[in-house]
Amino acid sequence: MTDTDVITARPWLDTSLTIDERVQLLLDEMTIVEKAGLFFHTMIAIGDLDEANPIFGTPSAREFVEVKNMTHFNLLGAAPTGREIAAWQNELQRLAASTRLGIPVTLSTDPRHSFIENPGASILAGPFSQWPETLGLAATRDPELVERFADIARQEYTAVGLRVALHPQVDLATEPRWARQTATFGEDAELTGILGAAYIRGFQGESFGPGSVSTMTKHFPGGGPQLDGEDPHFPYGREQVYPGGEFELHLKPFEDALAAGTRQMMPYYGMPVGTEHEEVGFGFNRSVITGLLRERFGFDGLVCTDWGLINDAEIFGQPFPARAWGVEDLTPRERMLKVLDAGVDQFGGEDCPELLLELIADGSVSEDRLDISARRILREKFELGLFETPFVDEDAADEIVGRAEFRAAGEAAQRASVTVLTNDGALPFGAGLRLYVEGIDPEVASAYGVVVATPAEADLAIIRLQAPFEQRDTTFENFFHAGSLEFSDEVLDHLRAIARAVPTVVDVLADRPPILQPITDAAAAVTVNWGASGAALLDVLSGVASAQGRLPFDLPRSMAAVVASRPDVPFDTADPLFRFGHGLTL
Repeated sequence: MTDTDVITARPWLDTSLTIDERVQLLLDEMTIVEKAGLFFHTMIAIGDLDEANPIFGTPSAREFVEVKNMTHFNLLGAAPTGREIAAWQNELQRLAASTRLGIPVTLSTDPRHSFIENPGASILAGPFSQWPETLGLAATRDPELVERFADIARQEYTAVGLRVALHPQVDLATEPRWARQTATFGEDAELTGILGAAYIRGFQGESFGPGSVSTMTKHFPGGGPQLDGEDPHFPYGREQVYPGGEFELHLKPFEDALAAGTRQMMPYYGMPVGTEHEEVGFGFNRSVITGLLRERFGFDGLVCTDWGLINDAEIFGQPFPARAWGVEDLTPRERMLKVLDAGVDQFGGEDCPELLLELIADGSVSEDRLDISARRILREKFELGLFETPFVDEDAADEIVGRAEFRAAGEAAQRASVTVLTNDGALPFGAGLRLYVEGIDPEVASAYGVVVATPAEADLAIIRLQAPFEQRDTTFENFFHAGSLEFSDEVLDHLRAIARAVPTVVDVLADRPPILQPITDAAAAVTVNWGASGAALLDVLSGVASAQGRLPFDLPRSMAAVVASRPDVPFDTADPLFRFGHGLTL
């Protein structure tokens, strides 16, 4: 079949036409069943296209594409190589190309350049270059570095066929206990707006098109003000509260993201309490989606719900309810109708087009309403160039993903983000010292000194810790670090014993702002990081690299101060131990 024959059979493939004309030609050809499939954007994993996913209980890729007519998938999990992801992507695209209309698949992903693994929020870097978490990018205070990161991530994503970033996350981290802070730019609205815009520019490029990764900015209208810092993935975290009256402040970074041209938007799970808006989750909330986002801000891009608003599910074999906060008593069909009435285009984490077809069949949803969202969804596929180039070069994927210069840039960012909080002269430490280490590979540490077995033998101890969190009942919950920010007596007693024996440096992975005063009282120096290898940390501590990081949030002095603070108000804990922007230079 010649190119002319293909265009005759599928006139929407004619690139001489405008995008709007091509969208309309395809829309005119689609059945109601094919349109319904566009509305669902769910999880998928690399593997045999005929095998179901046992972890998330989802159907096979073949069933998704051929039976459910779905073409939007959130890729879970890491893979050993860029080539493996690219080869699987191409296989999936060949499956999509074999359908009646040949609509290409759009693949999305949570952040995957990370040190932190959370199947509900982020993915370990694997073959990709490894960078600090978003809080660490914020600690650099460098928009150019953030844009460079995003541009590198764009190149690595597109090399394997990932075309939608389920990020950036521009929520303000105004509740110190909140589990989702690590992927934010911190507590300050102005800094978040500046860095979020740089992030979007890097992913989408100078102009949006075939080389771009579309950014789905989240979580509109700001997910930070969680009651008691609990996360609305779970029923006990469903309420967002605004005792300080700062609802508008949380919108500012989204305004900056819109000005930067973000293409998509994701509302959060939480339900606003005590505001002018209906007390239902933001994905169901018409005054938020249509009133604020569509009408006030003029956004005509794609809006996709956060994952799992409609149906109950099992995760890691454990039952979890739909995040239908405020509408728990509605049926799945009624929830779906409320989401559509709110002005949303896609259902994240759902694969039930049959429910949408029921709503159409009984007249609850018109084909005109269907077409409004279908146009937005198809327009994005056309503008990304997926109809022209759905396949990727598998050889090039291996060369681009994890390229040496990309890895070096990520390692430099790790070093730049390390933040020195206190130093009584122990840093930078000199060459040849006897080092006692915990939380660092002794082989890595041996390049910086002589590693010894006990603190008594050492000239300097270097201890790495994770910020504290409370254990919860299920596997999935424990990926979301929540609860108290205080270290246990056991951890503190252990550190004090080491510090009595030898000058001690303590480094903390601060995915949330920990209560550090007991540690700063005992240690010779204290640093925090948001994703840094042992070598990156030791480069800073030894003076090979300069200390540049600055805190992206206040560090509270006590849990009492955290509990007394207002969740929607930035910098609201009384007498913080260290202020936003603090960081010593070595």
